[in-house]
Amino acid sequence: FFSVHKMSGGLRIADAIMKPTSVTPDGEYIERDGEPWFKITNYDQMTPFFMSIVSDTNFWLFVSSNGGLSCGRVSAEYPIFPYYTVDKIHDEHPNTGPKTAMHVEKGGKTYLWEPFVVHPALYKTTRNLYKNQIGNMLVFEEVNEDLGLTFSYTWCSANSYGVVRKCSLVNNHSQEVKVTLLDGLQNIMAANYVGFLQDCMSNLLDAYKWNELAEQQVGVYCLYAKLSDRAEALESLKATTVWHSGLPTPKVCVSSNQLESFLSGGAVKEEPLVRGQRASFLVHSEFVMAGQATQNWMMVAEVEQTHGGISALQQTLASEGSGITALVDADIAKGTANMKRIMGAADGFQCLQDEATSTHHYANVMFNCMRGGIYDNNYEVSKKDLLAFVAKRNKNVAEQYAKWLNDFPEVIHYLELIEKAEATGDKNLARVCTEYVPVTWSRRHGDPSRPWNKFNIILKDQDGEKILNFQGNWRDIFQNWEALTISFPYYFTSIIAKFLNASTIDGYNPYVVNKAEGFAWECPEPDHPHANIGYWGDHQIIYLLKLLEWCQCFNPGRLEEDLEKDRFSYANVPYEIRPYDKIVEDAKDTITFNWEKHHHIAQLQQTMGADAKLVLDANNAVYHVNLAEKLLVPLLAKSSNFVIEGGIWLNTQRPEWNDANNAIVGFGLSMVTVYYMRRYTTFMIDLLKPVTKAMEMSEEVAEWLAGLAKVYADHVNLIGGAAINEHDRRKILDLLGNVASQYRLKVYEKGFSGKKTSVDTPKIVAFLECLLKFIDHSIEQNRLPEGIYHAYNLLTLGSDTAEISYLYPMLEGQVSVLSSGRVKGEEAAALFKSMYASSMYRKDQHTFMLYPDRKLKGFMERNKIPAEKIDSPAVKYCLEQKLTKILYKDPKGDLRFDSNISNAKELKAAIESTQSPGLKNHTTELLNLYELVFNHRAFTGRSGTMFGFEGLGCIYWHMVSKVLLAAQELTYDAVDNCPEQVEALRKYYYDVRAGIGFNKSPQVYGAFPCDPYSHTPSYAGAQQPGMTGQVKEEVLTRYSELGLRIQGGSIAIVPRLLRRAEFLEKDKKFEHTTLQGDIVTTPLKVGQLGFTYCQVPFVYSLGSEISITVAATTGTTVLKGDVIPSSWAKKIFGRTGEVTRIDVQIPEKVLI
Repeated sequence: FFSVHKMSGGLRIADAIMKPTSVTPDGEYIERDGEPWFKITNYDQMTPFFMSIVSDTNFWLFVSSNGGLSCGRVSAEYPIFPYYTVDKIHDEHPNTGPKTAMHVEKGGKTYLWEPFVVHPALYKTTRNLYKNQIGNMLVFEEVNEDLGLTFSYTWCSANSYGVVRKCSLVNNHSQEVKVTLLDGLQNIMAANYVGFLQDCMSNLLDAYKWNELAEQQVGVYCLYAKLSDRAEALESLKATTVWHSGLPTPKVCVSSNQLESFLSGGAVKEEPLVRGQRASFLVHSEFVMAGQATQNWMMVAEVEQTHGGISALQQTLASEGSGITALVDADIAKGTANMKRIMGAADGFQCLQDEATSTHHYANVMFNCMRGGIYDNNYEVSKKDLLAFVAKRNKNVAEQYAKWLNDFPEVIHYLELIEKAEATGDKNLARVCTEYVPVTWSRRHGDPSRPWNKFNIILKDQDGEKILNFQGNWRDIFQNWEALTISFPYYFTSIIAKFLNASTIDGYNPYVVNKAEGFAWECPEPDHPHANIGYWGDHQIIYLLKLLEWCQCFNPGRLEEDLEKDRFSYANVPYEIRPYDKIVEDAKDTITFNWEKHHHIAQLQQTMGADAKLVLDANNAVYHVNLAEKLLVPLLAKSSNFVIEGGIWLNTQRPEWNDANNAIVGFGLSMVTVYYMRRYTTFMIDLLKPVTKAMEMSEEVAEWLAGLAKVYADHVNLIGGAAINEHDRRKILDLLGNVASQYRLKVYEKGFSGKKTSVDTPKIVAFLECLLKFIDHSIEQNRLPEGIYHAYNLLTLGSDTAEISYLYPMLEGQVSVLSSGRVKGEEAAALFKSMYASSMYRKDQHTFMLYPDRKLKGFMERNKIPAEKIDSPAVKYCLEQKLTKILYKDPKGDLRFDSNISNAKELKAAIESTQSPGLKNHTTELLNLYELVFNHRAFTGRSGTMFGFEGLGCIYWHMVSKVLLAAQELTYDAVDNCPEQVEALRKYYYDVRAGIGFNKSPQVYGAFPCDPYSHTPSYAGAQQPGMTGQVKEEVLTRYSELGLRIQGGSIAIVPRLLRRAEFLEKDKKFEHTTLQGDIVTTPLKVGQLGFTYCQVPFVYSLGSEISITVAATTGTTVLKGDVIPSSWAKKIFGRTGEVTRIDVQIPEKVLI
């Protein structure tokens, strides 16, 4: 009788009957105000999801679908609402952010309506959520069918005014209604906000708050003083402001103290001042709405306002009156136009019949630019910014070449700059200028769902002048730059230089890359459990390789030109990898931080500039080497740690791409890196084989290379057939490890001698070809019978053995082997088939998890020593001696280790600290017993113990998009080399693509389908919006879907992955931007589609045979065949403006 459905007349609250919703969410692409939007109907029936709303400037808005949010400018230090983690933002929506309540008088009765309050459900409502394609507006809408009213509010931003909330109330009926409204914002943060205090001592922060209603009803929110216990005054002279426009007879409250009274039918009085309490800005207004009438109003919030700024605002409000709304709207429109210019420059716009594909491509480009930035003004370099960059990088160079630099015009073309710098013959100048990357709009991928990453959107200096800036984790920014630079291809030279000039003498890369400092490393933080130092591995090979491959495609011959040029440097990171014998002793503790070097560099940087972080010669000048040496060193580092048939030994205290596999460091072996090494090694062979001239190298590197080459050559007879034995494997490992150890010891102690030696290029190629044999042998040994490949393995070192054991399959392994060049055609198709049949496949999302989900022990089954071990000497001793701090027997008779012991290291410490003298004799037995119970050797880390992010049951969309890219590369390889496999591989490409969010409903995906997200756990929808590595891969795959293939400096049109369904079924206008930043439209007809590449519009039309027409400023040229030759392609790549449009006739017979 407790069931709701048995209650007479339904479930009631007093006399009101609840109206539960039984509808399901749905989504559709719509047009709203002439712009494309996506609408989710009944979004409130979905689990709350998180969104990132962007702006063309430095605003940030992170919003929950339940209405909670945080927003502000520049960074989390300047918020309008508290910058909490995403879970708290979801939770805080009732008292943080927007709040609306109204008394509605209709038909002689007065109704209380609180839009977006889900419980109790007293009205029949429909709730809709809208997001525009541009990504800078989000609309919440509630339709109250009982009252005949629709309320909506829109989040957006206006750079001249602040974060804007535009509200609208519509009377859908012909009957007049009277509305008494209380609407506004709650829990507004005062200026000089302190994040850690808000998190853990918010009540103390509240005590300092001063909430004041100033002239023109401007809410002013400040701390009356900065928090301090020191004996000094600290004035707090900035404020957050909120103001409104559009409501009649307004009364403003600067707290929520009267909210409960209003909800109970009480009156509201204006509040001129509230002290020591949380801040709100709630506007009370009364108005009558005729039938079908609309009442609009807005609220605008801004951070970091000074007395002068507030005074100017008050004057504007007084002089403009209701006209202020039009000014704000114009500023919002200006921001939208600027967003279009930014995205247009990065080729974000496409015009297709399939709106899901074009909208998703735009979102991918947008979030890729947010993380990587956008090149400022094509290839034009600002002299002012260049001067500041050179001065920051190397003060001596800036002084020496001050006149040379100042003689430049205010704007110089990037290619001209590089040419002039190289012509001086000065290695320092050429290196610094080549490394100049004029990027803006970049920020680290931090948000409330990634609170460990701190972002800064720095677009202007303290004087309000435009500045160029970028920042990012090494592992992230270069992949975003890869996708970005496809649209600005001549910058690949600088991106490669940036990558290589910050790689170390021992073959690794630091953690952070930025413009001001060049790069940065992590320092030890012993008391921080989430902090560690070390080097990641696989990205260093594959990310660099992708940049090199693209450079060869766009600018053939450029790498060959640079092979001998001594204008590359080494990063002088103060990490020193221990000698090989110490690594063998403890492979989890392998890096010493050289504090003396760290402090010396910091001091030298004050006088020298950021170049002080580079390896210097005896004269404190930057030590320069050529491209050949820089390309070999990372490969030598990996080759020095190659456990044959097992993988690259992860002995630099960091894992690889999936840093949730953090615990395999030390024991772990990466076949992922081996697979990528194959592709890298093949590329290097192809690059160097035509070269007959010897290469000059640092004497120390040449010795390292020669030592490794000898080890591999001496043992090549051991491979090619069955697996080698563990003794030979250990012998090779020891020899390789000691060669590298001797090299490191020499360069750590004395640096480079400065001596260069000639190395015959054929000898380098011979080493690479020999290494390739070991790689291919190891790949073959890691193929499972079902066709899946191992990703990571485990290493056990005996006294003279190196044994390999295996972990479960991982998606990383399949992606990397598919990308290696070793698995192609029919074998690749078979691997895809095996992947879909494997336990990595998640049927509900039609895609792949990072690794198979697996059943774990329940809590009471964990920490249980097998019963048969009760008679073992160690257990008997502990029980007899009552050593309960080691192990004990619980009331049910089960044997347990003490719950305070977390790992074998702590167990050993507990044994050593005990007062029982005989216990130490049982140390080995107890440690073995502990390993038997917990199996920590197979413990991969967070990936095996959490259930979100990269944890069990999770889909990681970046890795899925890597599968997509691999499938695409293999399809085009089949087009060239095995046409009979094209159809099968094309099918798998679209199978993988179908599993990505933009092909799903909002209900299945759990968010706006067009937006990229980081991961999807088994129990929820998509998580962590926006700036994921997925965007980079899908920008690349989209160009190839359209058939663009860059080869030998030309553009081939090979649309073997293009679908007929993308061509328009009705005429449409294609909006895009010109090189000058103008927003233009190109009319398209039925049977056409449009996109831009390097901001040149490409229009495809259905036809019978392929043909290409180039429209240029000099006339029109019809090309034979499917290739735009380099003579035209260079003009497109160079963004010269000479090519104005490309028209391509596409034969229907080649389409899917």
